[in-house]
Amino acid sequence: MKDFLFKPFEEMTEKDYETVGFKSGLEIHQQLFTNKKLFCRCPAGQYSTKYHAEILRHMRPTLSELGEYDGTALMEFKTKKDIIYRINRDTVCTYEMDDTPPFLINDDAMNIALECGLLFDCAIVDELHIARKQYLDGSIPTGFQRTAIFALNGKIPYRNRTIDIVQMSIEEDSCREVSDHGHTRVYLTDRLGMPLIETVTGPNMRTPFEVAEVAEICAKVVRSTTKVRRGIGSAREDVNVSVDGGTRIEIKGVPKIGRIPLLTYNEAMRQWNLLRLREELNKRGITKLSFEASSADITRIIKKAHYQPVRNAIDQELKIKCVTLKGFAGLLNWQTQTDTYFSKEISDRVRVIACLTLIPNIIHSDSRGDNLLSAEWQNIKKNVGAGDNDTMVIVWGNEQDTNMAINEIIIRAREATIGIPSETRQALRDGTNGFERILPGADRMYPDTDLPPTKITEERLSRLKKDLPDKFWQSENWYNQLGIPLDTISELSISKFAKLFKLVVNDFKIDPTLAAVALIQFPKRLKKMGSDISLLTPEMMCDIFTAYKDGLLSRHGIFIAMQKSIVKGKFYPELLPKPITSRELEEIISKTEKELDHLKIFNKEKRNDILLGLTLNKVRMSVEGQIVKKKIFNKS
Repeated sequence: MKDFLFKPFEEMTEKDYETVGFKSGLEIHQQLFTNKKLFCRCPAGQYSTKYHAEILRHMRPTLSELGEYDGTALMEFKTKKDIIYRINRDTVCTYEMDDTPPFLINDDAMNIALECGLLFDCAIVDELHIARKQYLDGSIPTGFQRTAIFALNGKIPYRNRTIDIVQMSIEEDSCREVSDHGHTRVYLTDRLGMPLIETVTGPNMRTPFEVAEVAEICAKVVRSTTKVRRGIGSAREDVNVSVDGGTRIEIKGVPKIGRIPLLTYNEAMRQWNLLRLREELNKRGITKLSFEASSADITRIIKKAHYQPVRNAIDQELKIKCVTLKGFAGLLNWQTQTDTYFSKEISDRVRVIACLTLIPNIIHSDSRGDNLLSAEWQNIKKNVGAGDNDTMVIVWGNEQDTNMAINEIIIRAREATIGIPSETRQALRDGTNGFERILPGADRMYPDTDLPPTKITEERLSRLKKDLPDKFWQSENWYNQLGIPLDTISELSISKFAKLFKLVVNDFKIDPTLAAVALIQFPKRLKKMGSDISLLTPEMMCDIFTAYKDGLLSRHGIFIAMQKSIVKGKFYPELLPKPITSRELEEIISKTEKELDHLKIFNKEKRNDILLGLTLNKVRMSVEGQIVKKKIFNKS
C-alpha cells in the first residue's frame, strides 16, 4: 500500500486523489412533474404532515429466484423493527398499502422519463419490463419498489472528456422518515409512489469536486425539460466512492450537491485509513483466520459506576456486557474520517442493527475521554481475562439487544482484518458519513408479475424528439457568443423561456440582451414586488414581445405589460396604451415643462433631469426612454 496520509480537505490536490486512486460515480434521483402517481391515480406533489390513520407492519425477507436471500434484507430483518405508516386519505390509496394491484404505468411520467433519456443521448429500450427491488427498511410498505430500466449507454460532455450514463430507470418514490428510535420506525406516506427517474453515471469522476460538477450537469439536463419537480427533497443523489484496494461504498440520500465534495473526501479518507488499519492488524499478526474475541456479562461486576450512562443502565436493571478484542489495544482510536474514529464504525453497527439508538451506546478501554474510572476498568479487565494488548468494549441494554450488539461488535472488528465491508452509508451534516445498511446485491431484484411489458415505439420517440429542448451546454455557448449578461446565461439555458428566447432573437430580431433581461431578470423583480411569476407563460411573453416588435411597447413597457398580464392571466392588447406621434410627445413634454414653472428651478441640467423623469412616467410604455431624452436635451 502507498505511503500516503490524507491532508485536511482544503489542502488536498488532484495529484493526491490520483495517488489514492479516488473513483466516484452518481445515482441521481429526480422526481417528475406529473399530476398523478406512477402506478395509481392518487395526486402527486401534495406534501403534508397531517394523517388520518396509522398502519403497523413488520417486514420479512423473501427468497430470490435463485433461492437466495439478499444480505441487506437479512440485516433489516435482524433489527425486528415495528414500522408505522402515517396515512393521509387524500394522498394514499389501497395500492400503496399493497392491498390492490397496480394500475398501468403513468404515461405522462413515462414520456418525461423518455425525454430525459434522449437528452442524455441514451439508447432507449424497445420494451419496458417492471421489476421489484426489495426494501426491508420499511421505506415502502409493500417491501419492494417497482422500477424499470428504460435507457442505456448515454453520455454527457465534461471538460475535455465524456461521462458515461450507464443506465436510467423510472421508479416510484419511497416514504419520508419521521423518526427511528429503538425498535420503532415511523414514516409519512405523502410522497410515496410519486414518479421519479434514477440516472446512473459511470465511475468516471477523479476528485470530489468533479463529482459535484457532474451532478450539476446532470441536474441541468433534466431541468431543461421544465417537467421535473424543484425544491427541497425533489432531487437526491447517491454517491458511490472507492479508492485503490477499496470497494464501492454508496453514500445514500445526499440532499444538496454542494455537500458532495466534503462527503466524498471523507469517504475516500475512511476507506484509505481502514486499509491502513488492516495493515496495522496484519503487522500485529491479526488476520481473518487468527482474529480472536470473547464476550462476558459484567452486570454483577459493576455495582456502581462513575460514568452516568452506565449508572443509569444499572438503575434501570439493564444488562451490561463486555466484548474483548484480542490484540486491538489503541485501535478503536484509529482515525477514519475527519474527527471520527474506528469506534464509531462499531457504535453505528450497534445503533442500526442492535437498535441501541441512545448515544453513547458503547464505551471502550481505548477511550481518552471521561467514562469509567481506571480502577473500574482494571476490575473488568481482571474478570474478563483481558490482556494489556487487548481492547474492551462495553455495551448496555436488554438481553436481546445486548446479545445482538455483541455479535455486531465482533463482526465489525473481524471485518477490519479484511479491509472495507460493502455498505450503504448515510450522509451526515458535518460532511462525514455513518453506517446505514449492508450494500444490497443482485438478489434483491426480481420480475414483477402484476404488470405486462410496455412497448416503446419509434413513433412515440419521434414525437418526443420534436419537442426536445436544446442541450443546455449548446445554448450556453450560443448565449456567450451573443454577449448577453453573464448572470442570465445558466438560468436561461434551462428555463421554460429558452425556446422563446431563440424565437425572438432569430425571428423577431429583438436585441438578445433585452430578451434575456426581460425573461430572467424582470420576473425576479416582479417576484420581489409580490407577483406570482409562475403565472407568466411562454405564450404570454411571446405576445408581449410581438407587441414590442410591432412598436406598440417600449422596453420598460415590456415590464409593465408582464406585471399587468400576470394579474389578468393573459396578455390583452387593450392593456397597451395608444401609440403617440412625435408631435404628441412634444406636446406632453411642453405641458410637463409648464408644470415645473412654479418650482422655480433655475439650474438647467437639474430642471431637464426632473422633466425627463416626469415625462417618462407618462409615456414610458409607448416611447423608448432614449427618444424622450433626446427630445428634451436637444430642445434645450
